[in-house]
Amino acid sequence: MRIYNIILTACFLVLFTSCEKNELAQYAGNNKAKPYFEPAPFGMSYIDRGTVIIGPDDEIYQEANDAKRVSVEAFWMDETEITNNEYRQFVYWVRDSIARTMLADQFPEFMRTEDDRDEPLQNPHLNWEDPIEWDNPDFQEALQNLYLAADDRVFFEKSIDSRKLIYDYQWVDYKQAAKTQNKYNFETQSYNGTVTDIDGNVKPIQNRASFIFTESTPIYPDTLCWVRDFTYSYNDPMTEKYFWHVAFDDYPLVGITWKQAEAFCNWRTKLYNDYQRQTNSVDVFDYRLPTEVEWEYAARGGEERTLYPWGSYYIRNQMGCFIANFKPRRGNYVADSKYSTTTMPVGSFAPNNKRLYDMAGNVAEWTSTAFHESSYEFMGDFNPTVQYNARPDDPPVLKRKVIRGGSWKDIGYFLRNGTRSFEYQDSAKSYIGFRCVKTSFVDEFKQKK
Repeated sequence: MRIYNIILTACFLVLFTSCEKNELAQYAGNNKAKPYFEPAPFGMSYIDRGTVIIGPDDEIYQEANDAKRVSVEAFWMDETEITNNEYRQFVYWVRDSIARTMLADQFPEFMRTEDDRDEPLQNPHLNWEDPIEWDNPDFQEALQNLYLAADDRVFFEKSIDSRKLIYDYQWVDYKQAAKTQNKYNFETQSYNGTVTDIDGNVKPIQNRASFIFTESTPIYPDTLCWVRDFTYSYNDPMTEKYFWHVAFDDYPLVGITWKQAEAFCNWRTKLYNDYQRQTNSVDVFDYRLPTEVEWEYAARGGEERTLYPWGSYYIRNQMGCFIANFKPRRGNYVADSKYSTTTMPVGSFAPNNKRLYDMAGNVAEWTSTAFHESSYEFMGDFNPTVQYNARPDDPPVLKRKVIRGGSWKDIGYFLRNGTRSFEYQDSAKSYIGFRCVKTSFVDEFKQKK
C-alpha cells in the first residue's frame, strides 16, 4: 500500500509539473526555438570581454589621468580602418537614394507600393531593383537639381553636387530617457520631465517620440583638408584624387567629421539589418564608433603595461625596420617607408595579437568618447565612457572628441596605447579616420567554436 501511494504521488507530481511547464510555455513563447549563434561580421575581429589597465604606461610622460583598471564587455572591431572604397559605397547609396526619391515623383516604378502578391504595402518604399539609367534624357531632366549648376562646373563637366548628398537618420537618446525625472508616470499616463533636443532647446516630454532625434548629415568627405591642414605646401593632387581614384581604394578614409563617421555607422547597421529581415533573421547590435576604453583595450591586444599595440617598448623590429606608418624623425616622412610620405594601404604592417591592423599610425581614429582631461578620475570601471551630444551653440571645449592611435604625420609618442588626444567633432582632417565596432552577444561566439 505504501509503494502504491508513493507511485501515485510521483505520477501526480509529474503531471502537475508538466502541466505547469506547458502553461508557462504559452506565455514564454516557443520553447523549441533553436539556439542562437552570432554570425561573425565580415572583416571584423572578435575581442573577448576582459579587464585591462588603461592610462599612461611610462612615468616619464605623466598626464592628467592616472592609470586605472576597468572591465570591458566583448565586442567586434574592424580589422582595418574604413577605406576610401568602403566609404564610397555609402556615398553612392546616398546619391542613389536621393536620385530614386526624385525620380519617384515622376516615375511611379521607382516606388514599391505593392508586394510580390500585388497586396498594398502599409509602408511604401523605394524600388532598388531597377537600375537608374543616368543617360536617359527624361531621367536627366528629373534629376537636374542633383547636379552642379552650369556656373559651378569645372571645364563644363556635368557632375553631382556633393553638397546635396545628405543622409537623414534617426537615433534614440537613451541617456535622457533613462533619467529618473523622465520616467513615464502610470498614474497620470504621461511624462513629467523635459528633454533637450539636438538644437539645445529644452522641451517638455510629450511622448516616447520626444527621445527620438533626427539627424541630417552631409556625408561627402572634405577633400580640401589636404590643402587646409598644411600651410605653404603643395597637396593639390591629394585633394583632387585621394578619395575617388581607384589607386587609393585600399587607403584609409580621411577628411570626415565625427558626425559623418556616426552617420556611416548608422547606415551600415541599417544595411545589415535590412538584409537580416529579408532572410528572416533577427537584428544584430548596432555598428558604432568604439569608446575610448574599447579602443585602448583592443589596441593592447590582451597585453598590459606595454607601450605599443605590437606588445613591445620599441618602434623597430629586430631587423631595425620601423613597424608602423608615422613620422619617426622630425620632417622625415619616408624613414618608415620608401614608397609613401602620407597614408599607406591599410594592413601594410603586421597586426597585433587581436588581428587588428594599424592600431598605431597611418591615420588617427575617432572614438565615441567626449574628451575631458580628468575623465579617468570620475568615469566608472565597467564599460566606461564619457558621452556628450554637443549642441550647435556649445563652446568648442564641449565639442572635443577623443582620437587615438596617432597618424602618418605624428611622432612616436602619439602611437602609444595610453596616449590620449582630441579633435573637434565638426573638424575634418587629412590624418583622422575611423573604424567600427559592434557589441557581441555574451559568449555565443565561443560556444559556437
